[in-house]
Amino acid sequence: MSFRQAHWDEPLLIEKRSAPDESVDLSGLVPAAIRRERLGIPNLSEHDVVRHFTRLSQMNFGIDTGFYPLGSCTMKFNPKFTEELAALPTVGRIHPDQDESTVQGALRLLYELQDILATIAGMDAVTLQPAAGAQGEYTGLLLAQAYHRDRGEERDEVILPDTAHGTNFASAGMLGFHIVEIPSKEGRVDLQALESAAGKKTLAFMLTNPNTLGIFEDHVLEIADVVHAAGGLLYYDGANFNAILGRTSPGKMNFDIVHFNLHKTFTTPHGGGGPGAGPVGVKKPLEPFLPVPTVQLNGRGYHLDYDRPKSIGKVRAWYGNFALLVRAYAYILRMGGNGLREVSDRAVLNANYVMHRLKGVLDVPFGGMRKHEFVASASRVAAKGVRTVDIAKRLMDFGYHPPTVYFPHLVEEALMIEPTETETKETLDGFVEVLTKIVDEDPAVLHDSPHNTSVKRVDEVRAAREPLLSWRMAKRAAGGS
Repeated sequence: MSFRQAHWDEPLLIEKRSAPDESVDLSGLVPAAIRRERLGIPNLSEHDVVRHFTRLSQMNFGIDTGFYPLGSCTMKFNPKFTEELAALPTVGRIHPDQDESTVQGALRLLYELQDILATIAGMDAVTLQPAAGAQGEYTGLLLAQAYHRDRGEERDEVILPDTAHGTNFASAGMLGFHIVEIPSKEGRVDLQALESAAGKKTLAFMLTNPNTLGIFEDHVLEIADVVHAAGGLLYYDGANFNAILGRTSPGKMNFDIVHFNLHKTFTTPHGGGGPGAGPVGVKKPLEPFLPVPTVQLNGRGYHLDYDRPKSIGKVRAWYGNFALLVRAYAYILRMGGNGLREVSDRAVLNANYVMHRLKGVLDVPFGGMRKHEFVASASRVAAKGVRTVDIAKRLMDFGYHPPTVYFPHLVEEALMIEPTETETKETLDGFVEVLTKIVDEDPAVLHDSPHNTSVKRVDEVRAAREPLLSWRMAKRAAGGS
């Protein structure tokens, strides 16, 4: 029997084989906790189960199955040698509650990774604890708040440019800070608007450089002067670190705090809600406030230091997502300094190559060179009733994951395209040729796309507003009982 033949509303009992004694004392349970009906689990053979999930995996779009130009997410290839290292027993089978003397190798790796990331970012200290980039933002803002409070200042305004990632707004909002959004000028921070916004209540200015348009903020030192003159801190959103790796650093740009997205820059797995790792680096004045514990080295070896009276406390259980940290550590050592610089060189080259080849097909506002990504506009095809979403859906028929669409909002009918450094020229040429073909297609074909995927076009607005949280709800929405 296959999954397709098994009906959830007609549950089948699993065949009883050599099972242990089923007598269980239920006297200690409240009646509501005792199941009174059979589980709706079908009885299936192993090969049916394997085929089912293999078939599902083949329906997905992923970095191992095709080009994934998801702008601002840096969906680069994850090298498999790091997966092998993360699966070693000395990584996968240790427990965070073990005595420190039994995990000296793991602590050494964490200690060295802290130092490596601090060097790459031009910071003085790093915590590896945050579980994702967004939690890194949350942690960084808590550090900024603790720093100001230690100085006797209560600041509650976070300034954000209109090119900022949505998580910047969300992180500041979750902490109850007042958000001050400032406009861009020709795709860059408007210095006059920043000067007007910065003041005694400024906690921090959050900025990624290059920004989400792929444009480098070449007045970043002036931006830092404005923020620091107001007593605020400059926060670097590390989402676009892939563009500057080995070329410059947030420290050289006078940032005070930075978070890393290890999946975006250092090839750890990404997507599906986790796992993640979002280390945070700081300049020396903020080091006392880092989350506990930090990994330290003394005459007795490596140890976890909880004796930090000014710490903001823990932001994640245990010390961090160790397996992902191992992957990033291995990748950095394998690449070396020259290899990391080549990452950014190739990422920038690939983005500008695709942008150049798409001239005359899509518009790219603001002009000039881009870094790791660029934002194109499909507004020129809007006259024939084609929107960005139509182009994105049609790309799926050709095996490409759609780019980020409609972000940032200051570009009409936006497509944010990020090739990354791991794609070949042949792949990029194929993507450009398909995109060129799509723009010239009959609008009716685009409006009904995708045509060749297992699931056709979905109502995304409804999906966002009315999420289905269980298979029962999905069945009911489809008209079942």
